Order: sequence, then structure tokens, then C-alpha cells
Amino acid sequence: MDFIYIAGAASVAALVFAIAKYGAIMKADAGDSKMQEISKQVQDGAAAFLKAEYKWLTVFVAVVAVAIFMSDADQGLGPKTAIAFVAGAAASAIAGYFGMHTATRSAVRTTQAARTGLAEALDVSFGSGVVMGMSVVGLALLGLVIFITVYAPEFDAKGLEYVLGFSFGASSIALFARVGGGIFTKAADVGADLVGKVEAGIPEDDPRNPGTIADNVGDNVGDVAGMGADLFESYVGSIIAAMTLAAITFKDDPNMASLALLPLAVAAIGILASIAGTFFVKAKDEHAIHSALFRGLIIASLVTIGGTAALIYGYFEFPAGVEGYKLLVAVVAGVGVGVLIGKVTEYYTSTETSPVRTIASKSETGAATNIISGLAVGMRSVTLSVLLICLAIFVADWAGNSGEGLGYGVYCVALAAVGMLSTLGISLGVDAYGPVADNAGGLAEMAELPPEVRERTDALDAVGNTTAAIGKGFAIGSAALTALALFSAFQLRADLLLEKAGQAALDFSLTNTEVLIGLLLGGILPFLFSALTMEAVGNAAQAMVEEVRRQFREIPGIMEGTGKPDAARCVAISTEGSLKQMVVPGLIAVAAPILCGLWSIAALGGLLAGALVTGIMMAIFMANAGGAWDNAKKYIEGGAHGGKGSEPHKAAVVGDTVGDPFKDTSGPSLNILVKLMTVVGLVFLPWFI
Repeated sequence: MDFIYIAGAASVAALVFAIAKYGAIMKADAGDSKMQEISKQVQDGAAAFLKAEYKWLTVFVAVVAVAIFMSDADQGLGPKTAIAFVAGAAASAIAGYFGMHTATRSAVRTTQAARTGLAEALDVSFGSGVVMGMSVVGLALLGLVIFITVYAPEFDAKGLEYVLGFSFGASSIALFARVGGGIFTKAADVGADLVGKVEAGIPEDDPRNPGTIADNVGDNVGDVAGMGADLFESYVGSIIAAMTLAAITFKDDPNMASLALLPLAVAAIGILASIAGTFFVKAKDEHAIHSALFRGLIIASLVTIGGTAALIYGYFEFPAGVEGYKLLVAVVAGVGVGVLIGKVTEYYTSTETSPVRTIASKSETGAATNIISGLAVGMRSVTLSVLLICLAIFVADWAGNSGEGLGYGVYCVALAAVGMLSTLGISLGVDAYGPVADNAGGLAEMAELPPEVRERTDALDAVGNTTAAIGKGFAIGSAALTALALFSAFQLRADLLLEKAGQAALDFSLTNTEVLIGLLLGGILPFLFSALTMEAVGNAAQAMVEEVRRQFREIPGIMEGTGKPDAARCVAISTEGSLKQMVVPGLIAVAAPILCGLWSIAALGGLLAGALVTGIMMAIFMANAGGAWDNAKKYIEGGAHGGKGSEPHKAAVVGDTVGDPFKDTSGPSLNILVKLMTVVGLVFLPWFI
């Protein structure tokens, strides 16, 4: 039986599992009328934001689709690529919407379940994350299977060029979803924290704070829909890059199809392994939450490796000189390094380890020393993470260089990226459960539930903060391997097009002035992009701060609890500000590679390489620094260094406020920037020849 149909069946299984999980969550008790009223505000705010965002994105997708449609079909563009582009954008948007829809309805059910016990609350919140994870892998793999079956049934490079449109569509949605959602969530968070905690001296998630609902909405649009779109893009990009590299490298070999099918096979096994892993996530007390989540991920990883080994040795017949065990080594390298990057991230961002506690201790002498310490922790965290990425690349490249002179190292690097993302169904579930637990705690505070309920949701949230940081590290690591694989496909495709046009192959040496200029231009783009997104958060947050101050000043009885804050106005301000501010950074990501490519393909290659190097390092630095600042604040709130309300706590709140756009806006958006630019260069390459 052709494995492409098995891959299609696995994708359908993921979607069926997601729908079944959603149904089980919706059957759970949603609490009393007050809880449901608060939850409804969050649901409506999140839906309103995504509706407004998708209106903007529809215009962008339509314009780009027309440009692709009108281009030369013989050069890998035209109607086929345009259809795939629209489908990729739609699939990513649907996955994000369904995941967010589920998350906003799961939070209130998690809060209600926490009244009974911790295990019940974990079941609901983790189930919501699994819905997001399975929706992403199911729709992504199903879309790829459909377009490969229609456009490239023989897995030829020409047909796969059209399928690249699906990856481009997913990339476009990912950038805008991550940037827009990140600006929204941090504008709301900064506004709520600065005025509520620092100025008014009221607790986090206090119902008197007008920005609390917007903050809860932001958790969903940024950390659920945004993260889902980000990893949807990586998942699709890694698979199509590996298939393209196989098709080009082994185009004349009769067994080329086996290498092209292998990424789909690994993805299919990963889906089934992830489903199995979810059944092992059980915890009865707060100390077992993290180990339960990690146990599910490890089991899924081991099943994926075992299933891949069985297929490599028992099903596929590879081209002469390609050794099956080395392909397995590449997959294991990706899976293993993905887990290890998560553990490194955990070390630098967990409340149980010295980096975070050091930042907390520095808060004793004020906000300045807190910020300096956090910056240092973020910078230091880059070292181990990048070394692990280098290890994965080295091992995968070794696996792809046989003793017979046959070199397919770039294919194995792409296969390592597929391996790293193979268990995305459960790894994204582990990440996306965090915002649900966070919202559940906020809802318990706003609904004034008994203290033991908040203690249980806080236990879930504390682990959720760490898993969110781990998820960002995983996303950045997978983005590095995916972007490298796409870059390799860009270089091979460029050489083929230049050869067809009778031109010399690309010269990517550093003695080529155009390459050097491209490297420098690419190197500055992550800094410019980060500056724009940081300023966007500042601008949107300023409007939020002024609005929260106005309501505290003008609404009678708000501090006494007799006046009702206007939460809807805060949601509207964050929505309007974030959508306006996301346009320029998004357009830069698309326009920069096109403008550079129209000048020089060699410069474009340099641009993509420069952006990859600085972008990945900046992303790791910003994500881990922000996560460390956040958990340093939470560590103090747990009673250390004077606890809540103390001077060290006030300093830590300032540090956390600085870190918010680091970890939730600029940092996570950079890995999408790198991938999107590479996909744009690859898709529009015929324009530049």
C-alpha cells in the first residue's frame, strides 16, 4: 500500500482525535453563572480579535495569490501554486481559530474542575492543548498529502515546486498571527500590570482592573493561535523541504520515491505516537505535573523512533549507497536535540534553578540590577542552545555522507528537522495547555473562588510558564533546522534554474561582494524587526495604560468593587493597536527577500544566511531572558525576598514588564521571520533569474 495514503489516514486520525477531545471538554461542567459571564467576555474578545485580524490577512493573501497566479506556471508559480498558497493560509488560520476557540472555553471548565481536584483540572487544560496540537498536525499533513497527490504523484521536483505554495501560505499567516497576537497580549499585559500592580497596588487578575480581561484574551491569541500558526509553518516547511531535496538530489534514481516518502512516514508515525503519549499524562499532585507532561512527550518520542526504525528496515528500499541506519540516526538526532533544547530552556527559565533565582536576588537592589541580570541570563542561554543545534546539523550531515562518495547531508538535516517536529501533536499540547491554566487562575481570582481553587490553578500555571518557555525554545530550534533545509533547497533550485537559463552556478563565497553585502543586510533585519515589534508593543501599551488610568479615575466605585470596569474598551484598544502595528514588520519580511533577489540572487543567498544566524540567536536570547524575568517575579511572589508587595517584587515586576515583549512578541516572531524570508526566496526564485 502506498504510504502517502497511510499518511493521509494518520492526518485524519489526528483531526478525529482533536474533535473527540473537544467534545469531551465541552461536556465538562462550566461552573456557575458568574464564572460563565467572565469566560464569555474572554471568548468574545478573542473571537473579535481573530475576526478583525483575519480580515486584514484576507486582503494580503488575495493580493499575493493574484501575483502568484499571474506568474509563469512553467517556472513553478501560476494557478497551481496560487491555489496551494490560499489553501496553506486557510488551513493555518482554521487550526489557529479552532485551537483558540477550544482554549477560551476550556479555561472556565479547568477552573471548575480545580474545585474537585488537581488531576481533573490537568485533564481539561492539557486536553485543550492537545486539541491545538492535533489540529495543527492533522490539517498540515492532510493538506500536504492532498497537494502532493494532485501536483506531484511521482514526487518530482517540478510538481513539488507547486506544493511550496502551501508552505508559503502557512508562513504568511504565521508571521502576522504571531506578531499581531504578540503585540495584543503584551500591550494588554503591560497595561494591566503597570497600572494595576505597580500604581494601584492590586493583585494580578483582580476583577477591578479593566485590563484583566484583555490580558486573558491576549494569552489565547498570542500563545495559542500564534504559537499554533508558528509551528504549523515549521511542520509543513520541514516536510516539503526534505521532499524537495530528495527529488533534486536523487532525481534519476528509481528508488528516489522512498526518500521523498520518508518525511511523510515519520510525520504519520509521530501523529500516532503523540496520540499514544497523551494517555500517559496523569498527575495527582502539583509535584507530578511536570513529570507527567514530560513522560507523555518522552513516550511519544520513543514510539516515533521505534516506528521509524521499523519502516526504514522493513518497508522502504532506498537508492544505492543510502544506508538505512544513517537515516534513522538523522531522525534520532532531530528528536533528541528537540528534547535537549527544551531541557536547556527549562534550566534557564525555571523557578527551581539558579539563573532565575539569581535574577530574583538581584531584585533586592532594584529594577536596574534585575534587568542587567536578566539580560546576562538570556545571552548566556544562547550558547548551549546553539551548540545543540550545531550538534544536530553535524550528526545529520555525517549520516548523509557515505563512504562511497555519495553526499546527501542536506537531506538528512531536513530529515532531522522532520524528526524534531514529528511529535508536535503532543509537544504543542504541552505548550498550549499553559495559557489555559493561566486563564483558569485568572478566572478563579475574578470569580472570587475559594483559595484552594486558586492554589490548584497556580500549580498548573507555574508548570505552564516553564512549558511555554520550553515550547518557544523548541520552536526556535526547529525553525533553525527548517530554515537551513529550505535554504539548501533554495540553493539547489537556483542552480537548476541558472543551468536551464545557460548561466553559471551561484557563487556563495565570501569573496563575492554581493554575498557579503547580503550577509550584512540579512544580519540587520532581525534587529530592525525586533525594534519595530518592541516599539509596537510600547505604542499599544501606552494607549492601554492611559485607558486603565482613565477608568480608575473616572468610573465611580471601581476600587471599592461597586463600579464595573469597561473591559470591552480595553480589548478594543489592544485589537486596534496590534493590527495597525503588525503591518510594517510583516511587509518587511515579504518585501526584503524580493527586493534583494531582484538585484542579485547571490545577495539574496547572503541575506537569507545572515538573517538565519542573527535571527536564531536573537530569538533564543529574547525568549529565554523574558521567560527568566517572568519566573523571577513569580519566585518572589511565592514568598522569597519579601514576597508580594515588597520592594524586590516591585523591581521584579518592572523586569517582567521589560521581558514581556521579549518573550511573547519579538523573540517568537524572529524564527518565523527567518523561515518566511527563506520560503519567499524559494517560491519567487524564478522572478530573479
